Amino acid sequence: MTPYITEPSAWQESWDRQQEAYLPDREHRFAAMLDAVDAVTDGAPPRLLDLAGGTGTISLRTLHRHPDARVTLLDLDPALLALARASLAERATVVTADLARADWADALPYRDFDAVLTATALHWLPAERLAGLYAEIRDVLRPGGIVVNADHMPDDGLPELTKRLTAWARDRRDGRYAAGAALSWSDWWARAGADPTLAPLVAQRQEIYPTGHSPEWNPPVSWHLTALTAAGYTEVGTLWRGGSDAAVVAVR
Repeated sequence: MTPYITEPSAWQESWDRQQEAYLPDREHRFAAMLDAVDAVTDGAPPRLLDLAGGTGTISLRTLHRHPDARVTLLDLDPALLALARASLAERATVVTADLARADWADALPYRDFDAVLTATALHWLPAERLAGLYAEIRDVLRPGGIVVNADHMPDDGLPELTKRLTAWARDRRDGRYAAGAALSWSDWWARAGADPTLAPLVAQRQEIYPTGHSPEWNPPVSWHLTALTAAGYTEVGTLWRGGSDAAVVAVR
């Protein structure tokens, strides 16, 4: 039974503000991702998979652009999934699956997506598993469909500038926290854990991720392009870049 969450839009806004402290250009990457989806569907309502979709950020923006889109959101986190179900309110299919397992696609309602989009999520997977996931994503796309992964992906040719960009972003983020302009990741989860409805789900989350997922792993764009090419996609490239972040795209 899905718990009743008071003011899901407020929780979604709070999540967005917390995430924007890390990613000030977050909306720019989402717009670039959805523009690519429009390009491969000629603007028609897409069949879209929001992979590791969390609270439904990408799903909500897809449905705002295309109210008739067929959207599926997949995640494992029980607290974020509850927020996604409340925010999406039957406008999307929400499924639970573990991307660390090769059978995650068994949870999907179908396997003929126009696009698979994911943002700031797959850096929790180790290299071998992420490479395998790229191949598995290919199998749930229709011919000509795309996968876009936006995450922390440094430019190989700018190692020193990347360090400076990262430090500058960290200082800016710390300043926002100090001024109360945004919640930190840990503060947001502390508030969710104090909410009577979300608290049991946050406790379940801690059982699933006792160490907080796993150590982050942020390879450069070149690693992703090589892995996508090896997975059998016909075209691979960089769709968007902002500072030390990028979105890679591949076409089946």
